[in-house]
Amino acid sequence: MARWAAARARVPAAAKDPLESSRWMGVTVNRPPDEVAPAGHLPEPLARVDAEVRMNRAPGDRGTEIYARPREHRAGADGVLARLRGEDPRTEIRTALRETKSLLETGDVLRSDEEIATTRPTLPGKVLDMALGRASEGGRL
Repeated sequence: MARWAAARARVPAAAKDPLESSRWMGVTVNRPPDEVAPAGHLPEPLARVDAEVRMNRAPGDRGTEIYARPREHRAGADGVLARLRGEDPRTEIRTALRETKSLLETGDVLRSDEEIATTRPTLPGKVLDMALGRASEGGRL
């Protein structure tokens, strides 16, 4: 019983850390820093978002680490409401980092060629379509 009560009392990690929305998000790109940002110009996907960006050499000379975080910090209820409305700046930054990595490593932003759809408009199919529509917003970097 005590174990169940302790598990129910746990708070999600995002709610524990009020600075969650201002943390750095990063990707490692298999390119040297001078190819990532020639003459200090950011790649197009990162240049179009309002974010602080920093770059470091990856350990072992394995490319470049690119980090970004929102300039504007939204905490508490404002941050939750922004996420629910689809206006979370972290989502835009995650997408920009993913597109930057793809652009620098392959020369193009890779997207799925095939539209995934079910054969009948069932409830699970609608849930799947909704999940696939939002999949590009989150996920691992």
